[in-house]
Amino acid sequence: MSQLSACAELKQTGKEIGHTTKKVTTAIGHGTRDTVKAIGHETKEVINEIKED
Repeated sequence: MSQLSACAELKQTGKEIGHTTKKVTTAIGHGTRDTVKAIGHETKEVINEIKED
């Protein structure tokens, strides 16, 4: 019986690690995406300003 309990706890711990890893990876991905978009917009504005001069 104690082996089943230990197995269930190990499985639950694995799920929690997996979910946490997914959340962290998603947050990093979204942060990177937003940064790249912001850089792209700023770059476009600078290029447009250069063209106007």
